[in-house]
Amino acid sequence: MTRLFLNAIQTVRSPRPPGSKAPRRWLFMLAISLLLHLSLIKWGSEMLGIQQSASHPAPIVIATLIGLPPVAKPILSPTPVAPKPAPVKPKAQKKTISRPQKISAEPEVPDTPIRETRTPILPTDAVSNIALGNAAEPVPITDNAANAATPTAPVPAAPPTASPTAAPSPTANALHFQTKPPPSAELKYDVEALSKGQTYHGGGKITWQTDGSHYTINGEAGVLFISALDFKSTGEINGFGVAPTLYTEKKFRKPPTSTTFQRDQNTITFSASANNYPRTGGEQDRASIVWQLASIGRGDASQIIPGSVIDLFVAGDKDAETWRFQVLGQEDIKVSTGTVKTWHLARKPQLGSTEKTLDIWLAPEQQWYPVRLRFTEKDGDYLDMSLSNLKQLVASAAPG
Repeated sequence: MTRLFLNAIQTVRSPRPPGSKAPRRWLFMLAISLLLHLSLIKWGSEMLGIQQSASHPAPIVIATLIGLPPVAKPILSPTPVAPKPAPVKPKAQKKTISRPQKISAEPEVPDTPIRETRTPILPTDAVSNIALGNAAEPVPITDNAANAATPTAPVPAAPPTASPTAAPSPTANALHFQTKPPPSAELKYDVEALSKGQTYHGGGKITWQTDGSHYTINGEAGVLFISALDFKSTGEINGFGVAPTLYTEKKFRKPPTSTTFQRDQNTITFSASANNYPRTGGEQDRASIVWQLASIGRGDASQIIPGSVIDLFVAGDKDAETWRFQVLGQEDIKVSTGTVKTWHLARKPQLGSTEKTLDIWLAPEQQWYPVRLRFTEKDGDYLDMSLSNLKQLVASAAPG
């Protein structure tokens, strides 16, 4: 086809005779031929392109359009919230505790006596320690403690090493001791005190008066002509024995105090503190405790046997506690009036404590009167009261 095109060009360029019409006809034919050729060339090119596309398909590119996420709003960090405090248990409201528990606490009942206030024995400032039952600063006990003591069951053949009984519960009040208070009497004592290696001497007196229904106790003690303590207890004689209603005491260089056993409200209150305890029967004060022990022995001697214990709830000048006395056995002791057969009872402090020991000697042959009292400190200092004179009095409960 290209050759034909070249031949046509050469023919056009060949000289023609003048006046000949042939060249025009050839030019016209040449133009038509060129158009046909161009059409064929274009058609062939398109056909070749189609075949090439069919034999070699164009690669397909697949694009996945992922929409952009919406613009997130700025998020502010939350303000940390403080954890709510744990709920606080409401404090228990004060209430009159079941004896012998203090209003503000509920400790367990100890098996041994609770502590007393320890006051050194001195001829001046501390002579106030010379007192019967000068136990103070007690720790209250719980509702399981009893008002009256519960001794080991009376068994004449019981060995001296019998273990003490447990503190009784309030229901044990119905099992109180048989009691019979001693007759009225005035007891005078020789007082000997040892303090820091120095020995001091003095005197004391306790007056016990009763008409069988009421009683009055007046006491005093001193050394070197100084009155260390004056005390007084008044009350009734009932089914529990000695039942105090009012106890007062005046220590050397200290204001007087009073402890009231309120019958109408059945409570024990103190002028020296806001403490109070329920009164259910059998409670004692520092002065009456000795005479209650004497009444127990006099009521039935079989209640006092070696190895037994007697628990009595005792109120001091500003608090109260259970005093546990152990019966140590029978002893013959010498006093100013001679040799006396006695029962020795002792209130022992807790193991490892610095409290004093209280020893009491009761004379069965002399109406169970306390013929000797001794208070011993941990360091060995002591206050000893030994009977020097005993005088029977006319039955009376009038204050003296």
